[in-house]
Amino acid sequence: MQEADVQEHIEMAELGMDHALEHLQKELVHVSAGKASPVMLDGLMVDYYGTPTPVKQVANISTADARSLVIQPWEKSMLSAIERAIFEANLGFTPMNDGEVVRINIPHMTEERRKDLVKKVKQYGEDAKVSVRSARHKAMDGIKKAVKDGYPEDAGKRREEEINNMTQKFYTKIDEIVKVKETDIMTV
Repeated sequence: MQEADVQEHIEMAELGMDHALEHLQKELVHVSAGKASPVMLDGLMVDYYGTPTPVKQVANISTADARSLVIQPWEKSMLSAIERAIFEANLGFTPMNDGEVVRINIPHMTEERRKDLVKKVKQYGEDAKVSVRSARHKAMDGIKKAVKDGYPEDAGKRREEEINNMTQKFYTKIDEIVKVKETDIMTV
């Protein structure tokens, strides 16, 4: 029974580390590298007849070119609500409503803005590492408890080593993801 418990702790740790990696990737999608992408508006909520609704459920979002987004609502009455939601979200760009669609021009990024975004990306990476450490810590505690309850100590040490190796692999993946995003942001 104890082997199954220890294996469960390891699987839960891996699952937690996977979630941390997925969350990091989702967060980095929202960090604009100066190129227009409909994904930039994921998570943007619009007031749709009193109900907060994702903008992609009330409009079609497309890229007109590398520096602009076009948001075409399915109901023209939603134009002002979409425009207001973009202003309130403080995304760093100004929507323009022409009566048919809402256009967003993505401004060229200054060197200072790029550096700020790199800091933000690095912070996301650190947050992911904290989540990985937390998953590692829970698994280690579970293994130590199993050893106290009679699980062989040498087997416990091997399992702890397995957790540490897994943690290092996830740290490496996080560093690689952050480095790629950082390069993307700093490329003019």
